[in-house]
Amino acid sequence: MAQPLVEITRRESFSAAHRLHDPRLSDEENRRLYGMCNTEHGHNYALEVTVRGGLPANGMVMDLNRLMLILREEIVSHVDHKHLNRDVPFLQGIIPTAENVAVAFWGRIEKRISQNESCRLLRVRVYESRENFVDYQGQSV
Repeated sequence: MAQPLVEITRRESFSAAHRLHDPRLSDEENRRLYGMCNTEHGHNYALEVTVRGGLPANGMVMDLNRLMLILREEIVSHVDHKHLNRDVPFLQGIIPTAENVAVAFWGRIEKRISQNESCRLLRVRVYESRENFVDYQGQSV
């Protein structure tokens, strides 16, 4: 009998500041494109990471404590109470929209999660607020 496919999700929170600003555009174009977000401001973010795998005999797709440690070591410790534009080396050179942040987070954790043979990274979800979130599933256009 085939193993059931199961998804597990870990949620972490962090607070950070950012400014949405494209240096290739004029100040007026940036204000028009990003509106209020063109000024420095902060968010209380949430990050959800979902891993999918077959359910092995030990009953765990992946140890959730291990997933927690990966997220804290690779992401939260670098972004919590930081300015995403200035203080986070792996975000340098990108406009820290929730979309870009989700893609960058995927890049930080995908290799470590894939070292667990029984599962793969399925989704990175970044909440910029309770109402607004972004999902990234590793695809390219």
